[in-house]
Amino acid sequence: MQPLVNELGDLSNAEINRYGRHLIMPEFGMDGQRRLKASSVLIIGTGGLGSPLALYLAAAGIGRIGLVDYDVVDETNLQRQIVHGQSSVGVTKVDSAERRLRDLNPFLQIDKYNVPLTSENALEILAPYNVIIDGTDNFPTRYLTNDACVKLGKPNVYGSILRFEGQLSVFYAKEGPCYRCMFPEPPPPGLVPNCAEAGVLGVLPGVIGTMQATEAIKLITGIGQTMVGRMLLYDASDMTFTTIKVRKNPNCPVCGIPHEQVQLIDYEQFCGVPAHDHVPSAAAVNGNGNGKVTDPNAPVKGIDVVQLKALYDSSTPFVLDVRNPEEFEIAIMPDTVKIPKPQIQLAVEDVKAGRKTVEQTVLAQIPRDREVIVHCRSGVRSADVIKLLRQVGWDNDKLINVEGGILAWARQIDTSLPTY
Repeated sequence: MQPLVNELGDLSNAEINRYGRHLIMPEFGMDGQRRLKASSVLIIGTGGLGSPLALYLAAAGIGRIGLVDYDVVDETNLQRQIVHGQSSVGVTKVDSAERRLRDLNPFLQIDKYNVPLTSENALEILAPYNVIIDGTDNFPTRYLTNDACVKLGKPNVYGSILRFEGQLSVFYAKEGPCYRCMFPEPPPPGLVPNCAEAGVLGVLPGVIGTMQATEAIKLITGIGQTMVGRMLLYDASDMTFTTIKVRKNPNCPVCGIPHEQVQLIDYEQFCGVPAHDHVPSAAAVNGNGNGKVTDPNAPVKGIDVVQLKALYDSSTPFVLDVRNPEEFEIAIMPDTVKIPKPQIQLAVEDVKAGRKTVEQTVLAQIPRDREVIVHCRSGVRSADVIKLLRQVGWDNDKLINVEGGILAWARQIDTSLPTY
C-alpha cells in the first residue's frame, strides 16, 4: 500500500525520545514517524468513538488534529467518553478534548470546530485534512461525511457502535467502495435506535475507536493492509470478529459519478431524522400553536415539566411513558402508562399495512378522546411516538410531548430521582 502522506516532517530530539518505540520498529522507522508528523486528521465527533481516536492519534504523533463537535460534556458521557472527565462537565467537548490532548502531547496542532457539520460548511472543514474519521452517532452526519469525502477524494475511516456491537471499515472511493455502495439509502426513521435509546457497553467504543485510529495510521504511513473493501463486525457479547467484503457499486449514486458532480443535499430531510439528539426548544416544538396538523412531519405540541406538575396537582392526566423496560427500573413519573416505543411502532406499522395482530392491542390502551401526554428520557422518542400516532388517526390537538422528558422532571421537580 502506498502511503497517503509523502511529506516528511522534521523531528526534534524531544520528539525522537517520545516516539522511540515507533522508531525502532523496522516497518515504521523514522520515515513512518515523520509522515505522521506531517499528516492531518479530522475527527468528526469527540464522544464515544472520538475519545479513544483523539487520545491515541495524539499520542502517536499526528501533527495536526481537527475536532468537530458542538455538544457539551454531560455526566452521562463519562461512562465511555474517556477524553473527558468530571472537571469538564458543562464544558464544550472540543475545549475539554483539547485540554486533555495538549497534556498528552504538547507537539500537536489542534483545530476546533464547535459547530454542527452541515452541507454548507462540510467541504471547507474537511478540505485541509489528509484523513477523515467518522466518529458520529447519527445517519445524517454519516451520509454527509461520506458524500463530502467522495467529492473531495479523501478516505473516510468509518466506525459505529450500539449496545454490544460495532462496525469498522475504510470507505475510499479512489480505491474501493464508499458508504453509499453498501447503504445507498438510510433506514426508515426510528427503525435503528441510537445509543441514547438503546444503550452501549462502555468499553465498546474503545475497541472500535482504537481500530479506527489504527486504520488512520496505516493509511498515512502505507503500513499493512487497510480495511478498504472490507467491513469488520464485532460482537463484544461473545467476542467474535467477522470480516465481510464490500464491493464497489458501479451504479452508486455518489461514487458512481464523477466526483465533481457530487452534490451535498439536505441530509436531515434525506434520512428523516435530525443530526443530533438535542431536545427542541418550546418554540420549535409548539410550532404555530393552532394544533391543526396536515403534515405528518410537522412539529409536535409541547409542555414543560413545570406545566406537567401543575396538571398533576389539579387533575389526573393521562401520561404515556415510551421508554424501554430497563429504564422503568431506573426512574419513573407517577401514574404513567408504560408502552415502549418499539411496541407502538410495530403496532402502527400493522395498522398501516392492514394487518390485525396482537400488537395492535397496545394502541387500544391510548385514548383518542382526551389529552395524551407522552414522555421518554429526554423528549426525542416521545416526539417520534406522537408522529407515529398521528399517522393512524390520533388528533394532534390531544398529543403533547414532555420537553426534556424524565431528565427534566428529575432535575426540576423531583430531585430525589436519579438521572441517566
